[in-house]
Amino acid sequence: MRLLEGIEKSFDGRSVLRGVTLDLVPHGVTCLLGASGCGKSTILRIAAGLERADAGHVLTDPALSAIVFQDPRLLPWLTVEENLRLALPAFCPDAPDRIKSVLDMVQLSPRLLRSMPRELSGGMAQRVGVARALLRTPDILLMDEPFAALDAITRSKLQDMLLSVTGDRPCLFVTHDIHEAFRLARCICVMDRGVITEAFPSEDFSEPDRRAAVRRLILRHLNLKELDP
Repeated sequence: MRLLEGIEKSFDGRSVLRGVTLDLVPHGVTCLLGASGCGKSTILRIAAGLERADAGHVLTDPALSAIVFQDPRLLPWLTVEENLRLALPAFCPDAPDRIKSVLDMVQLSPRLLRSMPRELSGGMAQRVGVARALLRTPDILLMDEPFAALDAITRSKLQDMLLSVTGDRPCLFVTHDIHEAFRLARCICVMDRGVITEAFPSEDFSEPDRRAAVRRLILRHLNLKELDP
């Protein structure tokens, strides 16, 4: 499915995005992979309706998407339950059932509903952030390096969780981590200096030999030397 077409964006006269067209796989994760400053987060913000493009088109309604940031952005003066209810209509008689359902999806105990954000670990807080996004029942899930600040073990667990909740919907996942992209993605879009230089569908890296070849191509696109596996 096409998300963006011909997107242009400049800040203070500096071109950040140059004619970006982006397609998502209809089910599962599309990873947007690139170095810091290449325009990945700007693409995500435009897709979410948080930034306006100078030219081009967003081909889906931003109101039907939900975004998860690197920081879970929970309101510190509200409980977990109160933070989750912000994603629901003011009058929502089935709110308890819907909240319990998304807690199950992100593998959190209902006992945490009365907790304050300061009482949560980083991984738990990010799970709450994902749960809040899922409560909106979005057509598209947008994720801006949501696991980058977490330790390796927690990050791996949350990657598994994400794969379990995105199987039936498209998800655009921004990352600068090649290993994370390979683990999550059904398609990897490589971005460099405001353009998408290549897209690799999962069948291109489903086998070890082909995976190694795609990895070398990605490194070449990003002007990087070979990294340790």
